[in-house]
Amino acid sequence: MPDITLVHTNDLHGKLTQEKAAYLGRVREKADFYFDTGDLVRAGNLAVPVRPDAAWPLLASLDCSAMVPGNRESHPLKKGVNAKFQGCETTVVCANWKDKKGKRPFPDHADFETKRIHIAVFGVMVPMVTERMATQAASQYLWDQPVEVGAALGARLKKKADFVIALTHIGLSHDRRLAQECADIDLILGGHSHNVLEQPEVVNGVPICQGGSHARFIGRYTLRTGKGLIKAELLPWP
Repeated sequence: MPDITLVHTNDLHGKLTQEKAAYLGRVREKADFYFDTGDLVRAGNLAVPVRPDAAWPLLASLDCSAMVPGNRESHPLKKGVNAKFQGCETTVVCANWKDKKGKRPFPDHADFETKRIHIAVFGVMVPMVTERMATQAASQYLWDQPVEVGAALGARLKKKADFVIALTHIGLSHDRRLAQECADIDLILGGHSHNVLEQPEVVNGVPICQGGSHARFIGRYTLRTGKGLIKAELLPWP
């Protein structure tokens, strides 16, 4: 039974330096995939950067397979979103972010094939502006509730994939709800709440993983066909 190795980072908050990327690169070389779960960039929620964030080319050099946006990568205006993602070459997935015409700025999921194994990876993020908020009048975007969207999408993707991986930036408490609602998800790689989970928290048979924040840990996980998650560790970042 083939094994799949994943590397995971979350909530780096502008701390991905050349030196840290060099170490992460050595870890990444031995992994099949690398996923990031948001709040990668330095700029805050409403900031509009004047130049591309320094993390984007580093992420590309590390061959990041896919990421989900965090609140730092979001903005209520299209101009702000374009500025935030200027220089991004990485696949971005997010199923619960849309404009007011219902069009998503990013695809809801991405498909990967390796070792004859089909992996479906979807993303959901913290809802920044919802239809019920007064601020929706000034926003060009709306966010649906991530647990409901993620649970429905996870169940649909499992019909075609060997493994379904959720990239989430919704916090541990909502990750628990997502796992409770959808046992079809094989692994949740989380972020937003900055929890250091030295071992995955398993809810409804679904492992939830998170590696703190500010470049303290790198998550490394191994999935095995027919077994699911068989190995999990957090590597301290020098």
